[in-house]
Amino acid sequence: MSDHIDRTLARLHERLHGRLTTDGDERYARAVNIWPKPMGGLPRAVAHCRSPDDVQHAIRAARDCQLPLSVRGGGHDWAGRALCEGLVIDLSGMRGVIIGPDAVAAISGGARAMDITAQADSLGLAPVSGSVGAVGVAGLTLGGGYGPLIGRFGLALDNLIAAEVVLADGRIVLAKDDGEQDLFWALRGGGGNFGVVTTMWQRLHPVPSVRSGLLVYPFAEAKGVLQRCMDLVVSAPDELEVQTGFFIGPDGVPVVLVVPTWSGAEEQGEAWVKPYLRLGTLLAGSTEAMSYGSRLAAFDPFLANGLPTFMDASWLPAFDNEAIGLAIEAAGRAVGPGCAIITHEFKGAASRVSEAATAFGLRRPHVLLEVLTSCPDRSERPEQQRYQAWTLATRKAFAAKALPGAYPNFLAADDRQRAEQSYGRNAQRLIEVKRRYDPDNVFSSAIPLPTG
Repeated sequence: MSDHIDRTLARLHERLHGRLTTDGDERYARAVNIWPKPMGGLPRAVAHCRSPDDVQHAIRAARDCQLPLSVRGGGHDWAGRALCEGLVIDLSGMRGVIIGPDAVAAISGGARAMDITAQADSLGLAPVSGSVGAVGVAGLTLGGGYGPLIGRFGLALDNLIAAEVVLADGRIVLAKDDGEQDLFWALRGGGGNFGVVTTMWQRLHPVPSVRSGLLVYPFAEAKGVLQRCMDLVVSAPDELEVQTGFFIGPDGVPVVLVVPTWSGAEEQGEAWVKPYLRLGTLLAGSTEAMSYGSRLAAFDPFLANGLPTFMDASWLPAFDNEAIGLAIEAAGRAVGPGCAIITHEFKGAASRVSEAATAFGLRRPHVLLEVLTSCPDRSERPEQQRYQAWTLATRKAFAAKALPGAYPNFLAADDRQRAEQSYGRNAQRLIEVKRRYDPDNVFSSAIPLPTG
């Protein structure tokens, strides 16, 4: 079998425009250097794809050899789903973005949010994205896409118009409202479980600038700061999105973070954001008008590649006084630098989409609570286990308040029960679409789906 694999991979190398690499090659090393440090075995080979044809060849080779298969787009996934011990389809060489006169962007499968904003900012346009510029657009969009524009324009997946997909059987199809409708429905929330998205078309929006900033308050004032913040959030319009949380810095001391982002009329921004500067004793930070790309880039330094990373999440009905208290207790128990608790709002336009319209399962207003830890460089396994245990314990502390399931993009591969709960009444249809488009589960490394 090993000889057959070697021969098949050699043929694949000859067919690829982008080349096939193995351990010891510089391009291989770059491909596996993703945001979280790989915790499992490394790939047998990486197929550096430059076209849908390359992706077709890679899928056929993996199936012929019965090798595990995964897809690396932006490489920004705490669970390391971009990598597997078999063959990795690397799309990082496909980062093209073309913005048409109709404000629709054709986005290649390996593009990151920063690749879009590099062009869109100068046009006064913005993509609906996550909170950082380094995130891969395809993975973010297919799983959901919480971000600063969620109140005005919904999730990232709500702005997906069409997707070119290479299927498990090698066919290339275009999924959209009037073609491959079931696939298009499932892609919007079901992740990369159905094929490899080589191009997607997304609607951009006129957002010439935003007003935002990272505000830091002392941990000793956490309760008052967050309660006053939530009092403001209750009456905030769709144009204002506010992230809050805790971060434990290099000195081991927790601080409170408040990040307001105003995306409406520029002349109104200062009035809406100014109250968040007066929540308590401001240690650092200010707000200013900036391009949307600058807003995303401000948080990229917090993501260091190659560190062991653990994440968990809950959906909460609201970040109310009880939840604030639980978060303060958890932050006080943090095991060291790199621990964080972050909230993401789900509101406005995102909550006005019908639950049945896409595979994404929770459309009521809520708060996504993200628990994230990045261990220090060169940390030993016992220390990593302490970080992992804190992450799990923090999530479980909110269990009595949490809604069923959680954001699928943040779930671990073995978290099937919560995955099924996450999709609610959409679960059965999602299972049926998976059976139709990927009956052999070729794309098993994607976000967890409910099982039927």
